[in-house]
Amino acid sequence: MAMSSGVRQAAGLAVGWVLVAATAAAAVVNFAEVKEEARRLVGSTPAEAEAGWAPGTPSHKIAAGRTVELRAGSFGHYRAQAEINGRQVEVLVDSGASLVVLSHEDAERVGLRLSAEDYSQRVSTANGVARVARVLLDRISIGEVSVRHVEAAVSEPGKLAQSLLGMTFLGRLQRVDMRGGILILQE
Repeated sequence: MAMSSGVRQAAGLAVGWVLVAATAAAAVVNFAEVKEEARRLVGSTPAEAEAGWAPGTPSHKIAAGRTVELRAGSFGHYRAQAEINGRQVEVLVDSGASLVVLSHEDAERVGLRLSAEDYSQRVSTANGVARVARVLLDRISIGEVSVRHVEAAVSEPGKLAQSLLGMTFLGRLQRVDMRGGILILQE
């Protein structure tokens, strides 16, 4: 049985609208990836350039609610200015570190005074076995995301160049999500 011309035309239009809807849905679902690819091809957006951000430089912005977005810096690392016990400390986000680990110098900056006897625990690191002092930090905040009473360790003097924001902080967040060069931390 042959289809009439009007029925064929209506069926063709319906298929066309389904394809348009499917394409629009795919664009909405993949918006972040499309946006990141456009940024990669074009460079920073005018708003980012005005704010002083350039691709590849670490920065963070506070989104709605208690959420912070960190941009990947050089070599894809995420760095942030954290407030630890009320003092500013630059940290490297490290989900492979089971603890927050402060360099001896950063520990002194946040008010921790340790003696040689305090470095009594041995831990395995990527660089071998090291001695650390276990501590409890009152609060760590990045933007409006804040965690109280955080277990941490302090490395021996001269053994750690960069303090690490490990799982004793990250594991207490509601959401830690990485997409398109952006790390999202949500309290």
